[in-house]
Amino acid sequence: MTETLDHATTSLHPTPAFEVAAAKYRPIFQRIAAGALDRELARELPFEQIGWLKDAGFGAARIPAELGGDGLGWEEFTELLIQLAAADSNIPQALRSHIALVEENLYHHGRSGDRSNWLQRFASGELAGNAWTEPGAGGTATVLSESGGKLVLNGRKFYTTGTIFADWIDVTAKRPDGSDVSVIISTKTAGVETYDDWDGFGQRLTGSGTTVFTDAEVDPANVSAFADRFPYQTALYQHILLVALAGIAQAVTTDAATNVRERKRVFGHGNAPLVRHDAQILQVVGGISAKAYAARATTLSVARSLDRVFASRQEGADAEKAANIAVELESGQAQIVLSTLVPQAAGELFNTLGASSTSTGKSLDRHWRNARTVATHNPFIYKSRIVGDWEVNATEPPFVWTIGEANADAARQPHSPAAPSAAV
Repeated sequence: MTETLDHATTSLHPTPAFEVAAAKYRPIFQRIAAGALDRELARELPFEQIGWLKDAGFGAARIPAELGGDGLGWEEFTELLIQLAAADSNIPQALRSHIALVEENLYHHGRSGDRSNWLQRFASGELAGNAWTEPGAGGTATVLSESGGKLVLNGRKFYTTGTIFADWIDVTAKRPDGSDVSVIISTKTAGVETYDDWDGFGQRLTGSGTTVFTDAEVDPANVSAFADRFPYQTALYQHILLVALAGIAQAVTTDAATNVRERKRVFGHGNAPLVRHDAQILQVVGGISAKAYAARATTLSVARSLDRVFASRQEGADAEKAANIAVELESGQAQIVLSTLVPQAAGELFNTLGASSTSTGKSLDRHWRNARTVATHNPFIYKSRIVGDWEVNATEPPFVWTIGEANADAARQPHSPAAPSAAV
């Protein structure tokens, strides 16, 4: 995967901050890429690799320089994230909730309070995971309550992506009165246990297992109303999945080109003495490359929309609302297209190499498995309906939704809002 990272195009007008950050992180991406296949084959979680990024400050890429970060905008950060995803698509997804919690604090910093304490924690290398999704009816059965004069958290969460690598956990919960809250709790707190029990056929190294809270004590200062979360969080969570898809597409392109270039076996009814000169095979590789280009360009377009919505928080309520609607719809449109396009590109890889492409030692199937797994999140068939409803009826998209076991009330009112799960 070295060639992909060496030749990755950068932002159209890279800033000095981007150039400095890229020079710092790209060598780490190279090291991550070098062991990606071995980790896949051994099902070895990338603790060491995430540690390299953590030590280099990658988790603070969006944080302003004066607070210890790289000060990157979303388009610049997305360029780097796609390159990281091309090296190992598991890792950006494992960092997904950390990136969102950084954004939560950036959004509110200087607007509704001083968040420098959290931003400086992240700049020092601390990382966050998540605990949102669960099977409870209505989406959230985890409870934050008082016991012995202390706040304690009790519940069981699934798909707690990245938490096994993290220092902090971003948790959704309910108070006994039913109000929805966000809780940030240390992974070292007594009563917090995380398990590596994710058994999906793709994105197997994201640390998307179960986390259980048993009378885990919570600092009251780390509790806030869920309704106060930054408004474009759903689009941002989706954006990181777009990043993963764009990176997978680039990895497919690289693996297709490399394997075709090096292949010695040929079919007697082919078109050239070497596969690398076979016009039909070159056509397939070119089609894969075009799909990767489209995936990257689409993802960077959503990144520019994220830059606009972040800026809109200073431009008044009407401008901010319009920008939030725009980024939600654009991230959905991108998801609809890439959820089909990238798995298709990953499947076409097998048309270039014959039966040898199915070798478990090559694990080329991981690209399709990873892409298809990413595409199952936040089902894109619903996004198609939402986008269509906007185009036809100007119906605003939902910004909050749930997943969990249905109950009688939920079955009668399937769109009733509650704290989101978002399959993070």
